[in-house]
Amino acid sequence: MQIWVDADACPAVVKDILYRVADRLQLQVTLVANQLLRVPPSRFIRALQVPAGADVADQEIVRLLAPGDLVVTGDIPLASDVLNKGGYALNPRGEFYTHDNIAQMLTMRAFMDELRGSGVDTGGPAAFSQGDRQSFANSLDRHLRKHATPPAQSV
Repeated sequence: MQIWVDADACPAVVKDILYRVADRLQLQVTLVANQLLRVPPSRFIRALQVPAGADVADQEIVRLLAPGDLVVTGDIPLASDVLNKGGYALNPRGEFYTHDNIAQMLTMRAFMDELRGSGVDTGGPAAFSQGDRQSFANSLDRHLRKHATPPAQSV
């Protein structure tokens, strides 16, 4: 198993958690982005820059991921593709996308896009909080304990 990160919009604190996990558990973490990323020197962490363009990073993640891999993303369509390919998708706030909730999330996303397209100010997501950071770390820890081989240590 390896971890893929949709890195363009991923909060820095989430990346920091993933860097520590990569080294501690000797687990490959790959950040994929349209921009050049600096990552700590580690044989377990790498950055992959893809050409600019809509969904180019998402398409590359889906192309490269293997069933059982984990993808960290806030992008609902990407999460849907990950699930369809047999991967796991976790958003930076610590919520897993599942086959049970992804259809509803896609519908809500389309509805919000339609509202914005008609001029309605829908606001943006809440600021990333310490609680979100802790929720992400806890969800990641539970997932790795269950799916990483050998059994993972605490995040």
